[in-house]
Amino acid sequence: MILDFGDGYGLRQATAADRPALALICLRTGDAGADATAREDDPALMGQIYAAPYQALEPELAFLVEGPSGAAGYLLGAADTQAFNARLADRWYPDLRRRVADPGPDPSRWHGSDWARHAVHHADLDLPSALHPYPAHGHIDLLPEARGRGIGRRAMRFLEEALTERGAPGMHLPVDPRNRGALAFYEALGFQRLDAAGLPGHQIYVVKRFCGRGSPQ
Repeated sequence: MILDFGDGYGLRQATAADRPALALICLRTGDAGADATAREDDPALMGQIYAAPYQALEPELAFLVEGPSGAAGYLLGAADTQAFNARLADRWYPDLRRRVADPGPDPSRWHGSDWARHAVHHADLDLPSALHPYPAHGHIDLLPEARGRGIGRRAMRFLEEALTERGAPGMHLPVDPRNRGALAFYEALGFQRLDAAGLPGHQIYVVKRFCGRGSPQ
């Protein structure tokens, strides 16, 4: 166990055997922090896009939050987003595209997980220039039973320190505009909303500069 959060909750390194758990957590938090199970016809696909690749391609920065009942969240990061995205393009998406059919370009004809199938085949892996000063990125998602315990704050501080130790000068996180709780959470941790040309309009980006090795700002 890397961090002990108390009350039976802790943080440990995620392994390849945890990928189904990572996918389930992604699904149960995939609707702007709420459970997306009812809307998806492929319950594992979201996790194949947003969670499992970190354990496969950046395993030193992939962590699982465990609780008394099992997996209760994850903490995922990449120290160099451009390098991570290059690995996604070369080592992750080719196989996924062979297994998932493209539903076509017309959203009005999509159903269930077609939005995710389309994302697999048309992934935007370019890092906008506005994010270059914040080259690292991360994700944290906690199931409801793990929220309100200070776990998110401690886990994010841990991730910031790990990214700083790897030389990252700052990090960014994409946030669904509907997830006001997440936006307030990141603001309380010192992240600031970045409004800049070239950023995708369907997400809000929050950013934070790191002061120096081992010392997030």
